[in-house]
Amino acid sequence: MTNAAAAEMVERQLIARGIRDPRVLQAMREIPREEFVAEDVREEAYADAPLPIGFGQTITQPYMTALMAEALELRGDENVLDVGTGSGYHAAVLGALARRVISVERIPELCALARSNLRRTGLDSNITVLCGDGSLGVPEQAPFQGISVAAAAPSVPRALLDQLDDPGILVIPVGGRADQDLQVIRKKNGKISTRVVLGCRFVPLIGREGWQEIDE
Repeated sequence: MTNAAAAEMVERQLIARGIRDPRVLQAMREIPREEFVAEDVREEAYADAPLPIGFGQTITQPYMTALMAEALELRGDENVLDVGTGSGYHAAVLGALARRVISVERIPELCALARSNLRRTGLDSNITVLCGDGSLGVPEQAPFQGISVAAAAPSVPRALLDQLDDPGILVIPVGGRADQDLQVIRKKNGKISTRVVLGCRFVPLIGREGWQEIDE
């Protein structure tokens, strides 16, 4: 499944920028990103940029996907929540790193697309895609040792913090609709610590504990 474009992406966009986790690098070498983008942009699948996937959403820039996955410090036995499934690529990467992934997408058409992409590529064995409000998490499947949110929230959703295991790590962009900070939130021994990794720009997290559709 490995191809030259993916290998070049890993070398130039990930390793060159400091991504070091060998499991993250291997997952992104092996997962065919071109299977998770629209037909008309397949030639740009490994470009250093987000790409449109329809319905006003995007597939995240490869470096950001790798950075978020590495920040979760996954070792392979975790139950992980992925908020903002999109076309399913980020869930596929997490699925290669964790025991189980529950991925939530609010747009029904993208839920169907992600399921189709994951099934077609044979990467769906430990990934469940649900359609719903990702800002509320999936309490019946909690606790999660890792939570990754690929949409920007005005503040950290309380529901996600409550569903984060102890110990556990939550990675989420927080800020305004235009610009955010990528935060890595660690829960350990009942205490919460937060570090900002870098500035970023994600689509908004729409939901009860995120942005409202009518907000501007």
